[in-house]
Amino acid sequence: MSPRNNQPTSGDRSARVFAALGDDTRLRIITHMCSMGPASIVSLTQGSGVTRQAVTKHLRILEGAGLVRTTRVGRETSWQLLPEGLGAARASLDRISAQWDNALHRLKTFIEDQPT
Repeated sequence: MSPRNNQPTSGDRSARVFAALGDDTRLRIITHMCSMGPASIVSLTQGSGVTRQAVTKHLRILEGAGLVRTTRVGRETSWQLLPEGLGAARASLDRISAQWDNALHRLKTFIEDQPT
């Protein structure tokens, strides 16, 4: 969190996303939503061997990480993927990748500049 305004920083948000995706069940839920679109608890539990209560708990964690949201149409509750949450995590990985590329380039330059 930013010390001045108590708002989560992009690093905080990315950490929550990575923590949420670090669980096999939650990763499976996200994968399901990526390929199938919005889903109900019933469709997410079907054939998974995981109870509806457990899936609901996992969905709340994903919701807290900004990866999914719930929508209600009549009596039907559906969970929808929020791709911007994954985008923020990807941006963090891109920054880390660029830093590694830069570090490797500096190391290569250093090694090549050494007298033989």
